[in-house]
Amino acid sequence: MKAETKHGHVIDFLFPVVLFFILALSALTVILLAAGIYRSTAEDSALNDTSRASLSYVAEKIHQNDSEGAVYTGDFDGCDALVMKQSYNGEDYCTYIYEYDNNLMELFIKEGTRASAADGKVILKVKDFSMTSLSGGLIRFDCTDMQGREASIIAGLRTQPALGQ
Repeated sequence: MKAETKHGHVIDFLFPVVLFFILALSALTVILLAAGIYRSTAEDSALNDTSRASLSYVAEKIHQNDSEGAVYTGDFDGCDALVMKQSYNGEDYCTYIYEYDNNLMELFIKEGTRASAADGKVILKVKDFSMTSLSGGLIRFDCTDMQGREASIIAGLRTQPALGQ
């Protein structure tokens, strides 16, 4: 009896190896593309959420301080400002929210204290921030971030500003 030997072709070896490398390369390409898309989406979301969060912060400050004539738009050191007045232990204080030097700023000071717009705390870097008093106790806030993305909200006052404010 003769022992049979099997002679294989080179293609029998190369086909599975080439197929494995094609699948591995395809999987790596999909992973790299997905990572790039995720990174881009996460960055856009973070930037967009920053300006929205700042506008939500402004709206929440309004709702916290909304009492008879305590919230109104005004002027602080030459900047358009949202002014909120509060009393603590018989002393009157003001919170100003305004845009200064490409920053959305907040300043909490005792009423009558001299301060400049530069003294406030930075909330967010912005390209532009504006506020407009609308009828019916509404205030519109528009914010443009440093990448040019725009966000806006309209906040309503439950109480109307006092005359002359």
